[in-house]
Amino acid sequence: MTKRSFPARIRLTFLTLVVAVTSAPAPLELVQASEPTTALQLFEERIMPIFRSPNPSSCVQCHLSSVDIKDYILPSHTDTFLALRADGLVDVEAPERSKILTLIQMGEKDSDPLAKRIHAKTRQAEYEAFSAWIKACCSDPVLVSRSAPEQLAAVGPAKPLEVVRHARKSRVLEAFTRNVWSQRMRCFPCHTPDEIDADNPKHQKPAERHGELVKTYGARMNLFRETPEATLAALVASSRKQDGKRYPLINLKDPAKSLLVLKPTAKLPPKQDDGTLGKPSSADPVSHMGGIKMHVDDHSYKLFVAWLEDYAAVVGDQYATADELPSDNWIPTQRILRVKGTPADWKPGSVVQLFVHGKDPSGNWSDDPVAFTQSVVTPRAMVNGALLLIASNLSPEQEAAEDAFPLAAGEYLVKAYVDTEGKLKTAPSQLLESSDFAGQAVIDAKWLLGFPQAETFEGARLVKH
Repeated sequence: MTKRSFPARIRLTFLTLVVAVTSAPAPLELVQASEPTTALQLFEERIMPIFRSPNPSSCVQCHLSSVDIKDYILPSHTDTFLALRADGLVDVEAPERSKILTLIQMGEKDSDPLAKRIHAKTRQAEYEAFSAWIKACCSDPVLVSRSAPEQLAAVGPAKPLEVVRHARKSRVLEAFTRNVWSQRMRCFPCHTPDEIDADNPKHQKPAERHGELVKTYGARMNLFRETPEATLAALVASSRKQDGKRYPLINLKDPAKSLLVLKPTAKLPPKQDDGTLGKPSSADPVSHMGGIKMHVDDHSYKLFVAWLEDYAAVVGDQYATADELPSDNWIPTQRILRVKGTPADWKPGSVVQLFVHGKDPSGNWSDDPVAFTQSVVTPRAMVNGALLLIASNLSPEQEAAEDAFPLAAGEYLVKAYVDTEGKLKTAPSQLLESSDFAGQAVIDAKWLLGFPQAETFEGARLVKH
């Protein structure tokens, strides 16, 4: 997966997330009946208890799945040492600088003090056990002189490095920040207390509205907290409390049935006999006192569902190969692309994806789009969508644009695809393919900010080649 420094410069840490949103593992207890003296004794009395422990290791502080310190231990003392040395994880000349010890201590760099404190005892026990055993191994000339057999068992995660990195909490948080946190103003002011400015006269009514809702429904109204880290931690904590009577905010079994997307796409609760609105529901049929804030076919919904599906797969340890990983590189923007006067065969309500292609170094249109958007055909025969940059397809110069919008003004090729078969209903995070192609047009784009300055072109300009 292409590495990228994304525009939002946010520390990628958050309050501890735990595999399958359960509580944190209990610290490992290592009981020593006597002080071991040899490397073999140290292995049996201090390393094997880690290997046999039913509890996750301190790796869960940084990883949601795919890696555990147990992955680096083999049943044999000798084989474990030889395998670690062969993989460059043990430094025979300077045992205290062995890479396996550095990996164990990675949690010390966590800026989240709560996560560090929760896992400190387990991490320290693992570090001390490995440190003492490695030092003893490196002091044994017979062991150090041994050559690794040809059929040496491997140590480390069974899954590819790309999958292990994808399951890092920092990567999950970054994706949450881009896909969900970036869309939080759709929920203003009811669920965004930190976006309300008491000194702004225009926020007086929103503040009153928010206050009334908190008084009626409690602090759970404060869905978006002051930071992405705090928001994600609160969502995970809330989703642990499942009583079977309501959908959780994050539904690991069925991501599209998460309240995080069900609520903003739900209608107002039905009116009662006296004409007043009933209570909102968090079970079928879900209703939302704020009414519809996003549609199931727009770009925001796509971002939310893509993150929820990926998060559920990571927590469930469902990815086996790098090919299974989602692209996970969409960057929301406030640049709007609009088709006016859509073709007659684009029926109102049809879902359309528009892909923006730039030119390659040879001056030809690139096969890989640099951005796309998704929306529906309106009754007025228009399509409006906010661009999502595709990070992996940006050039090095565009990536270096930092916080500036990376697409320069100029000519771009827009390719349109229409979902005539309802593919996105069953796979909302999917991108449409060549069989859905509905035409293309060259536009001269300035990429100005906001809906009033949308890049607009007539649907009649779309041609099929």
